[in-house]
Amino acid sequence: MKHWIALAGIVTLGAGAIFVSERRKVEVPPGPAAMLYLVADTEQELTRMPMRFTRMSDEEEIAIGNSLARSYGWSSNSDKPAEVKEVESYLAEVGARLAPHAHRKLPYQFHYIADEGFINAFALPGGHVFVGAGLLALMDSEDELAAVLGHEIEHIDHYHSAERAQQEQALRKIPLGGLIAIQVEVFEAGYSKDQELEADREGTRLAVEAGYSSSGAIRMFQTFERLYQQTQGPAKTPEEELSQVALETLEGYFRSHPLPTERIDEINRLVASEHWELKPERDLEVAYIFWTAKANAALESHRYQRAEQLAAHSLKIRAEQPKALDALARAQFAQADFASSAESYRKLLELDPSDPKTVSRFSMALGAHDRQQAAGEFRRWADSAKRVPSSELQVPAAGLQLLAGNSESARQLQYDLLTEADEMGELGWWYYLAGDLPSASSLIDSAVQRRPGDPVLRVRQAWTKIEAMRLSDALETLNAAYGEGSPVPERMMARAVAEWLGQQPDQALRDFETALEGQPEWANSSWVEALYSPKVASSVGQMQAERERRRKLQLAHSRP
Repeated sequence: MKHWIALAGIVTLGAGAIFVSERRKVEVPPGPAAMLYLVADTEQELTRMPMRFTRMSDEEEIAIGNSLARSYGWSSNSDKPAEVKEVESYLAEVGARLAPHAHRKLPYQFHYIADEGFINAFALPGGHVFVGAGLLALMDSEDELAAVLGHEIEHIDHYHSAERAQQEQALRKIPLGGLIAIQVEVFEAGYSKDQELEADREGTRLAVEAGYSSSGAIRMFQTFERLYQQTQGPAKTPEEELSQVALETLEGYFRSHPLPTERIDEINRLVASEHWELKPERDLEVAYIFWTAKANAALESHRYQRAEQLAAHSLKIRAEQPKALDALARAQFAQADFASSAESYRKLLELDPSDPKTVSRFSMALGAHDRQQAAGEFRRWADSAKRVPSSELQVPAAGLQLLAGNSESARQLQYDLLTEADEMGELGWWYYLAGDLPSASSLIDSAVQRRPGDPVLRVRQAWTKIEAMRLSDALETLNAAYGEGSPVPERMMARAVAEWLGQQPDQALRDFETALEGQPEWANSSWVEALYSPKVASSVGQMQAERERRRKLQLAHSRP
């Protein structure tokens, strides 16, 4: 009899779940999922009900929110990087347009989490709203940001955040003042389905009342839908690939929030019922920061064409950005577009002409583009540059003259002026590029004697030994070229060239592969020919051809 009663109860509960899911338009099919949703949602409602009768005062909520914000690392100090300050100021500006339209007049504050892996936003009781860099990087309009901020404001405005804190208090049996111990993940996690959809609707309404377009919310959820699809399968293109951290963050987000398609439908129904007119969206004023970050990420992963596109787009949004110009110049250089790279470095030097690293890269791009005209171009820039000590220009100026066949300035520097290992090594490398091996070896050897632990100088020394066919010495030198700052891909390519010239093709090709993985520029013959000797360029070309021959042979043998 007890079994029959239990079975009847289960059937009744299942029928109730189906009935409720149909009446409440829950987007889950009838069956066990509907039953679980009913149980979970009923439990949520039962937990919320006492809160409505024992709700903390606004003053208590604000005090708890402030304490929680401080415990999570929020501060108003002035030591933050300039970009962080700019984004926080912008968030506060947009938030200030939204907050007056909320029902509860709380001291809303808006904070920026400068973590590209944090693709989320959350609210604390009392008015604190936090937005992650990863989420901002997905936006291109201020209207999308307004929808996100409006959503979080409504979690506060409708007591969702306060009730979450009180639930934690009840479950953990801690006094109200002990709520500071609540982990931030409690507020990062999603709320009940009804609460999330309520925040979507009311947050969009808040944004519209503040003068924003409702399409901002829709486009934000369309982006979430695209990301949701990426979490469900492999990316279609390299540009769509998500980092492991981002993937884990999004998977957790989608587990704790309604599906994006349902949220889009909810907003579309609201827009239709309210008859809101479509408005053009405003540009996201800080978008350039995230485009530049994407450009640098693409650069680090050796997607140079993509890095160039992203950096150029960022500069269209806001010109004269040092970080974007540097990424653009480096991406162009890696693709052997030396003329464009030199122009980008020239623009970068207009912003800060005193950076010796940029001066060196600028001169190298000029020389790689046109050996005969480079010295004149550099001199014209130097004559117009301000705040640049002439001592920092002497070596690159003399080096570019060497490439054009004029060694007078370089000889004077070599015998009279050089005192530092860096200067010796740099001028020695210009001699290498000009094909004067004795002078290159003498200067670089002297630089290594002064600084024997410098891996960059050691690699340059190895190249001069390879040129002299002292292959065993070159390999021994490369074995010592370890340590912080070691140019690993270049060191591996130097090993490969020495081994190839020393008739060790198998080992050479293994090191060649390693070098290519770390620096794909070596596969670009124009890049190699401009920056290394003809002997190196020839060896690299031969290894590429042999690598391709072996690959085709392996494919032929693998066919049935």
